[in-house]
Amino acid sequence: MSDLENLGEAGRHQKYERLIERAKQVPPMTTVVAHPCDESSLRGAVEAAEVGIIRPILVGPAEKIRAVAKSHDLDISPLELIDTPHSDAAAAKAVEVIREGRAELLMKGSLHTDELMRAVTSSATGLRTARRISHVFVMDVPTYSETLFITDAAINIAPDLDVKRDIVQNAIDLFTQVGLGTPRVAILSAVETVSSKIPSTIDAAALCKMAERGQITGGILDGPLAFDNAIDPEAAAIKGIKSPVAGHAQILVVPNLEAGNMLAKNLTFLARADAAGIVLGASVPIILTSRADSVRTRLASCAVGVLFADARRRTAPIQGG
Repeated sequence: MSDLENLGEAGRHQKYERLIERAKQVPPMTTVVAHPCDESSLRGAVEAAEVGIIRPILVGPAEKIRAVAKSHDLDISPLELIDTPHSDAAAAKAVEVIREGRAELLMKGSLHTDELMRAVTSSATGLRTARRISHVFVMDVPTYSETLFITDAAINIAPDLDVKRDIVQNAIDLFTQVGLGTPRVAILSAVETVSSKIPSTIDAAALCKMAERGQITGGILDGPLAFDNAIDPEAAAIKGIKSPVAGHAQILVVPNLEAGNMLAKNLTFLARADAAGIVLGASVPIILTSRADSVRTRLASCAVGVLFADARRRTAPIQGG
C-alpha cells in the first residue's frame, strides 16, 4: 500500500465520527424514513436509532420492510411502521407526517430522489419555504484536513445568481449551526479572474460583493477561485492569491449541478472520500442519501441533520420573538 493510501486509510471516517459523537449529545430526533425497502436504507435508520441519534418512523410497504428486516436480522419491532402501497405513496405520507408536526427530520430510503422531492416541493402539500431548496454534500476527504461541503450537486441544475445566493446561504447556515464555526467559502470557476467569457466568474464576483453588502451572512467568501486555488495553499501562493479562503476552503460552491456532481464523485472514487448528503431550504432538513451509500455515511448524514435540526429548534423561540 502506498503512502497516500496509508494516509487515506488512517484518516477515513474521523471527521464523520466527530459529527456522530456530537449528535449523540443532543436528544434523539424523530425522523420519518420514506420507503426504507433495502438493507442499506433500513440498516442506516435502525443503527442510527440504536446509537441514539434518531427515533425513526418507517413509512412504506409494511410487509416488504418486515421482509428486509427479517432477511438481514434487523430488529424493527420498537419502531413505528406506517403501511403504504408503494414508493410514491410513501413519499407523500412521509411529508404528511412532517406537516402534522410528528417528526423534525425527513430521511430518504430506497426510492428515487425525484420521487421524494416531488412530494417535498408540491405547492399544495409539500415542505417549501421562502428559501430555495438546495443540496449539500458533507465530504470526509481523508487527505484534506477540513470537513468539506460541496453545493449544489444534486438539486439545482443551472442556478442563476439569486438561486446561488440561497445555495450559499443554506450551506453557511448548515456549517455554522452544526458547530463547525465560521466557514471559508470558495466560489468555484475554471479560473481565478473575472471574465465576461466565463459567466460563472461574474456570478462569483457578484456573490462576494453581496456578502460585503450583507445579502449573504455568516461566512467568509472569495471567488472566483479555481479548484486548486481553493484547496491548496501552494497553488494559491503561486498565483499570488491572498485571502483567508484561498488554499483553505471549507465550502465549495460549484457553478452548476454537473460540475458539482463530477467533483463530488471524483473525490469519492479517486480520493476515497465519503459523501454524506442533506437537503436544505425546506421546512425541515432532509437526509438525502444515495442507495449506494455505506451505513457509516448514512449515520453521518443523520448526524448532520440532527445537529442542524437541534440548532434550529433551540433558536426558534429567539427568532419568533
